[in-house]
Amino acid sequence: MRSFVLILFLLNSILCKAQYAFSGYINPEDSKSPVYLSLVEDYRKMSGAYSEQILTKTLADSTGYFQFTGDQLANQNRIYRIHIDKCSDSSNEVNHFNGDCSDSEAFLFIAKNTDTLSLPFSFGKQIFCAVESNNPGASAFLKIDSLKQDMKFAYGEFRSEANRKLNNKKWFRTLQEFGQNLEEPLAELYIYNYLSNRSSDLHSYYVQDLKTNTYYDALLDRLVSQYPNASYTKQYKGELESDRYMLGFNDGGKLNSYTYWLFGLLLLSLGLNVWLIYYQLKKQKNRSIALKSNLSKQETIVLEQLLLDKSNKEIAETLFLSVSTIKSHTNNIYKKLNVQSREEAKSLFIN
Repeated sequence: MRSFVLILFLLNSILCKAQYAFSGYINPEDSKSPVYLSLVEDYRKMSGAYSEQILTKTLADSTGYFQFTGDQLANQNRIYRIHIDKCSDSSNEVNHFNGDCSDSEAFLFIAKNTDTLSLPFSFGKQIFCAVESNNPGASAFLKIDSLKQDMKFAYGEFRSEANRKLNNKKWFRTLQEFGQNLEEPLAELYIYNYLSNRSSDLHSYYVQDLKTNTYYDALLDRLVSQYPNASYTKQYKGELESDRYMLGFNDGGKLNSYTYWLFGLLLLSLGLNVWLIYYQLKKQKNRSIALKSNLSKQETIVLEQLLLDKSNKEIAETLFLSVSTIKSHTNNIYKKLNVQSREEAKSLFIN
């Protein structure tokens, strides 16, 4: 009996360890508003509320406490979001069409299926500002957000072009190094998403940075190493290739290797066409010389007149000969060229 109980206890321990448990508090007055757990597979959709990302939802109790448990999450780290939605049920679809609900609060974190996570009230009973977890990546986004606040203050201290350029260089490097030190590539994607956002003022500097900074390739290597089959890795690789391809045609005249190859093929094709035209003309000239070599001097002169589309009468008047003599020369020319008419004779010399 004791052995059976011990086995049950061990099995229960194993099963418990295989489950995730995410819990926290929201304001008690919002306890009737649903709390959602979402899986973020597109790092361009980290902010906002998207219905296709939602895994499950729950309601908090009267104290504001909520909890998510289960064992259906990935065994590797992924990006998740817990958010409270204060939009009414009738307006959810409209508000979430663009992933935006002005009356929602969210917490973004990194976790896997065996993790525990707690979001207690922080100072002043603020929600989603403190985190306790067995996964170091759970608090990565909070740390990055804190650094981004310092960055925004630095940019706002002096609003000048010189200050902006100086800060671009400094903060790109600072954020990239900070993300790398976290030793979590998914957290680095949070930074990359921020720095490379096309709607941001930082995007123009990102374009310049991408040309020379080896950081982006190193991040791809880290993603491939740790998350070879994750959607984030494929998405990042695709975006990197796309941005670099566009840079090849839009960087002030600098061309990438593909363009050089295209240019080279175009020049080769042009040179080949010129050579073929020259070769055909030379071949035609040699052929004309060979054909005319069989003709007498007088027949050659008559042939040149024939090629000018002159009639027998016009040729006779030009050469001061009779029409019958021209006809005789013409017949001899036909026999020597092995043709039956003027048109056939012209085809031998005119293309």
